[in-house]
Amino acid sequence: MELICPAGTPAAFREAVEAGADAVYCGFRDETNARNFPGLNFSRQEMRQSIGLARGKGVSTFVALNTFMRAGAEALWYSAADDAVAMGADALILADFGLMAYVAEKYPDQRLHVSVQASASNPDAIRFLIEAFAAKRVVLPRVLTVQDIARLTRQIDCEVEVFAFGGLCVMAEGRCSLSSYATGKSPNMNGVCSPASHVRYRQDGTDLVSELGAYTINRFGPGEASGYPTLCKGRFEIGDVQGYAFEDPVSLDVVDQIDALKAAGVSALKIEGRQRGKAYVAEVVSSLKKALVASPEERAALVARLRTMSEGQRTTAGAYEKRWR
Repeated sequence: MELICPAGTPAAFREAVEAGADAVYCGFRDETNARNFPGLNFSRQEMRQSIGLARGKGVSTFVALNTFMRAGAEALWYSAADDAVAMGADALILADFGLMAYVAEKYPDQRLHVSVQASASNPDAIRFLIEAFAAKRVVLPRVLTVQDIARLTRQIDCEVEVFAFGGLCVMAEGRCSLSSYATGKSPNMNGVCSPASHVRYRQDGTDLVSELGAYTINRFGPGEASGYPTLCKGRFEIGDVQGYAFEDPVSLDVVDQIDALKAAGVSALKIEGRQRGKAYVAEVVSSLKKALVASPEERAALVARLRTMSEGQRTTAGAYEKRWR
């Protein structure tokens, strides 16, 4: 299986290439990219140089244009697609059907991957994307079990990519209204989930309180690890129960399921983390590269090294094993 690795900066891109990535995914420094945060992403010149660097090392570059076009501003997305193709991107990762149609019609030889934000998770949806836009690969949402994936791959003629390590996002994989409700910024339109400009931390006695916009998201006691405030990972009071209603602040880790995923027909494993630094990228990529060829016993030691880099220093198999509360 290919190892698909994140890069939020040119420095992280170089680390991913050197650490053994088969492909690196990244995006431009604008709202065509679902990780549109200050200090991240690539200028046109940086993207061109990075694609050239990767090609010289035998590594592919996937350019993520994975937000949804705004009516009246389609030219921004069309221009980004034009530039990525001209620079020699090995694949474009797309979510918007209109942008898929544009690329398929104008650049029929360009490889098109379906973003996880398209939420294509059943045979009918994926067959439509193959027939309409000649999609070559689909990135599956993180809500399917290994058995679900195996059933799906038997019914489609398309490569399948799944997330293997990093942050979880199960709120329709980025098509989420919670962040825009709290901040006015939409993850799927503006590429910004819980923008830093709306994040605040304040001390309340011995507790650290995290806020997003006008909303309190969490309260951490002394010595308790604090996380970044996103609504889907907030701690709420529901009836008599206080806890994480949507998802716990933990990282995905399916290294134990590598063999099962391969047997299920998965073509590529994807690491989440374009907002993480180059040290994270180097450690995770090199460890997972080793895990792909290691014995199950050796994998356990590799995973232990990564746990300290995980959110909340905890990991979960998520829906791959589907053990819901």
